[in-house]
Amino acid sequence: MMTLLFLILFFGLFGKLAGFAFRMTWNMMKFIMVIAFVPVIIVAIVGGLVRVALPILVILGIVYLLRRETV
Repeated sequence: MMTLLFLILFFGLFGKLAGFAFRMTWNMMKFIMVIAFVPVIIVAIVGGLVRVALPILVILGIVYLLRRETV
């Protein structure tokens, strides 16, 4: 009877510890991925926006200069 009780409690504790280990590992992996990839994503977004915004800015600057001299 004591052996059965010991086994039940042992596997219950082991199950809780295994669940805690899986959750801890998953959260650490999410944290590491955020730290590693968020700066890369931000640089990619900013770099892409610069490639789009720079020609538009040049065109608008030329249009502004041409309109200013005609008015």
